Amino acid sequence: MVRGYGRAVTDTGPQRHAFARLPVGVVAFAVMAVLLMTASRYGYHRDELYFRVLGRHPAWGYVDQPPATPLLTRASIALFGDTVRGLRVPAILAAGAVAYLCALVARETGGGPGAQMLAAAASSGTLVLTFGHLFVTTSLDMVVWLAVALFALRALLRDRPRCWLAVGAVVGVGLYNKLLVLLLLAALAAGLLAVGPRRVLFSRWPWAGMGLAVLIGAPNLVYQVTHHFPVLTMAGALRTDKGALGGVLNIPFFFLTVGLPLSYIAVAGLFRVLRDPVLRPVRAFGAGYLLLLVLLCAVAAQPYYAMGLVLTLHAVGSVPVARALAERRHSRVLFALLLGLNLATSVAFALPVLSLHSQQSLRLADANQGLGDEIGWPRYVSQIAAVYRPGTIIITGNYGEYGALDRYGAAYGIPSQALYSGQNGLRNLGTPPNPPVPPSSSATTTGHGCPPSSPTAVSRAGWTAAIASTARNSNAPSTSATPR
Repeated sequence: MVRGYGRAVTDTGPQRHAFARLPVGVVAFAVMAVLLMTASRYGYHRDELYFRVLGRHPAWGYVDQPPATPLLTRASIALFGDTVRGLRVPAILAAGAVAYLCALVARETGGGPGAQMLAAAASSGTLVLTFGHLFVTTSLDMVVWLAVALFALRALLRDRPRCWLAVGAVVGVGLYNKLLVLLLLAALAAGLLAVGPRRVLFSRWPWAGMGLAVLIGAPNLVYQVTHHFPVLTMAGALRTDKGALGGVLNIPFFFLTVGLPLSYIAVAGLFRVLRDPVLRPVRAFGAGYLLLLVLLCAVAAQPYYAMGLVLTLHAVGSVPVARALAERRHSRVLFALLLGLNLATSVAFALPVLSLHSQQSLRLADANQGLGDEIGWPRYVSQIAAVYRPGTIIITGNYGEYGALDRYGAAYGIPSQALYSGQNGLRNLGTPPNPPVPPSSSATTTGHGCPPSSPTAVSRAGWTAAIASTARNSNAPSTSATPR
């Protein structure tokens, strides 16, 4: 017997089948193998170069993000080497974890081996491959959201309120990576208020879970309070940069999260969670997603913010789709074609499988900024090295340029002590001396992909102007290059 929300009940909810360890494991390891093989085909993403720098300067938080991703970047480099592949190991493991978590969500909602394997296939979709290829904050965030969803489903479907403590623990840890997980809690709470069961909100267990989350995440939350909530400043900068279009993109991204050919599975999951009587206790997931979608559109949020909930709906929808495939053999051929098409398009879009010449011809890097931001950093540094002279200081326009010079500059005799930037967390690493160097010395300034200037003799006024220009461009959090 399990003590539920004010009443004694036995285990409730749809039948829970055995976990399909072998087929799900095959999917997870296949995805991780592909990611490992393609990890170093291009180069570092600008965010990775930035995290590589921040990781050497531990803090409870930074102006544009919590500390987890930079610190894990540092740990991954220490364990696996200061290479592109070594840095990306956590992202690869996160993609594998998505396969397992999606399968567990499908199992929780009544899915057998076929449904669990179909749910795990979401890890081969567009966005999971994208954030499994790059180690950015969203790489960990998609795991956090799915874990929260899994424990919340257990709490509601199985009438096991103590699972809210697990929700709180995951949220508390997740706050060290990204504060967006609070949006998931808000969406679920709004969904419970809208469609029930409202009695859950009057139970002590969800509130105990939230208390645990606050306790675990307290240092990061204190950082936000004592630094005037930089996360809100960053959100405002993003909203200003993206404009209304950024919000509208949240709608098509529902269909692009796993991939357009398989998007009907998430649609089936949304309808199922709202209409299936067996899933009545978790209707809040469907209502919560719709309310969150409206909010994200209204505030022009990044279109991939809700991907954790979309992956959850895909897993829920895998159950009726797998059942239909088992009953209608003739539909299996069509589904196999859709699955193959989805895999091919996702890999081509998200991973560096094409040559740079083909990328340029097809302009895929224009559609996927992640791939474009991996290309050309060594050449960029070599161009700066060609005009660099000892004693010069280098002021960069964004953190990608700073990170590239920090990573590759030593081979050209450019010390990290010569690098300065006023952008985001880099401003706290030091400012150029005032006057930075004697008037007869030289400087190199770079910015937003522009070629470096040739070193020339400058006056103190010239130095001041150059530094002031950089400060003006960096006075607010970056909008041209913002960590994902």
